[in-house]
Amino acid sequence: MRRYRSMRLSLGWQIVIGLILGIIAGVIFYHNQTAITVMSNLGTIFISLIQMIVLPIVVSCLTVGIAGMGDIHKLGRVGVKTLIYFEIMTTIAIAIGLIVGNITQIGTFIDIHQLQSTDISKYMATAKSASHTGIWDTLLGIIPTNFFKSLSEGDMMPVIFFSVFFGLGTAAIGERGKIITDFLQAVSEVMFKVTNWVMKFAPIGVFGLIGMTLAEMGISALLPLGLFVLVTYATMAFFIVVVLGLVAHLFKFKFWTLMSVVKEEFLIAFSTASSEATLPRLINKMQKYGVSEGIVSFVIPTGYTFNLDGSAIYQSLAALFLAQAYGIHLTIGHQITLLVVLMITSKGMAGVPGASFVVLLATVSTIGVPMSGLTFIAGIDRFVDMARTSVNVVGNSIATIVIGKSEHEFDAEKNKRYLEEIKNA
Repeated sequence: MRRYRSMRLSLGWQIVIGLILGIIAGVIFYHNQTAITVMSNLGTIFISLIQMIVLPIVVSCLTVGIAGMGDIHKLGRVGVKTLIYFEIMTTIAIAIGLIVGNITQIGTFIDIHQLQSTDISKYMATAKSASHTGIWDTLLGIIPTNFFKSLSEGDMMPVIFFSVFFGLGTAAIGERGKIITDFLQAVSEVMFKVTNWVMKFAPIGVFGLIGMTLAEMGISALLPLGLFVLVTYATMAFFIVVVLGLVAHLFKFKFWTLMSVVKEEFLIAFSTASSEATLPRLINKMQKYGVSEGIVSFVIPTGYTFNLDGSAIYQSLAALFLAQAYGIHLTIGHQITLLVVLMITSKGMAGVPGASFVVLLATVSTIGVPMSGLTFIAGIDRFVDMARTSVNVVGNSIATIVIGKSEHEFDAEKNKRYLEEIKNA
């Protein structure tokens, strides 16, 4: 039995194999509509299974965590601290994208008129509707008029808003609220068990998603913009290793140890290009890692809406790339304006489908780039999305530990036991 267990592949290796087989299948079945449909359905099944469990986990964990926290003043402090941290990291990410774009001048190596355009009508429609949404509409949209409607539509921020108040209300009624917390604690444990079952399908889902992408677009879609993709990946790798590594050093925890803990979530995010696919396991792992349930259940779901470091890097780099490709010179003043606009639009579009691309649509016009330019990079958006989603996952893992440590809500002994458990597994 021991020999059999030692030969079993870990989930991480299963996902890697699924990814490789998906790439091979995508190349073999290029433009084969039957194969594309099959692979698309496999990927959709996996994403749907994940979406099925995400919100019950967020509601149960967040309500129990906030009820355990109990103090509205503490919650306010944690909320402000979290949002300030998110804003600082997002601004740094945007600035790094701009710096790399200026240093490499990647847009000057491309003849924009020789690139193949891609249909972006669905993004245009989303951007048009989102452009009519001001700051007050965004704030009002966070407050759910019907919690169950928000729940059914998968609208994360109203669900978080309600869960926070429900948790505070549960804490306020004292002992009588224990029946609610006990019930929701049981719900979260059940959903984490279901998550483990769902993740057994992850390698097949990864195979389908990556296979479908390559079969639809082909490797040829990457070649003309290969340099842009390469520079984007390198910039995101720099942000993870250097910037987030420095944050880990400042808050006195081991960056590479954390990376080894979340490596499976990193692979899932990369291969599916879906943050939701990692959310349930990341909440569970960060609690086991030693961060208190209240901090984890608040920071991670909120981070998936407001702490999108990978997306911020891509947006600034892509905007500068397009400006250079069209021969548009951007002064320091223009680029500072671009940074400020991206800081605002990236928050205003939070939670919008295809948010990164929609933000670009809302931004490029401010620097004189024709919106039609985005049709030329839309084809590689999926490949870039894989990298930016992975950065978002690592960034939110780090954010959880940072806020936990700053609030003295990090259990070093629990962390030590969990790392020992992983080492001996």
